[in-house]
Amino acid sequence: QVHLVESGGGLVQAGGSLRLSCAASGRTFSDFAMGWFRQTPGKEREFVARISRYGGTTYYADSVKGRFTTSRDSAKNTGYLQINSLKPEDTAVYYCAADTSGRSIPYYAESRYEYWGQGTQVTVSS
Repeated sequence: QVHLVESGGGLVQAGGSLRLSCAASGRTFSDFAMGWFRQTPGKEREFVARISRYGGTTYYADSVKGRFTTSRDSAKNTGYLQINSLKPEDTAVYYCAADTSGRSIPYYAESRYEYWGQGTQVTVSS
């Protein structure tokens, strides 16, 4: 069982930055890869980024490449999503998720991840 708690969301102006945090507990931090997704009302949850168990490999959605950076700190059992150059279309609830099984499912699919946080709202004003 992995318990995830996101924080760091808020209201920012376009062009601004935020750093989202995802505090993990319940299992050894290096046991799982971590993903980030986002969702807006009426739409499916969308893959944003992923970081491997030890942080050596990252993946990003094309829409956020160059603006978003994911990282993780094993000493703090926390993953991060640094969001720069925010755009109004980045407005969404952002979720972190844990992949403990490494199943043969695409890393960008929701079903790859077994545990999810409650989400944190990011709102970007124009």
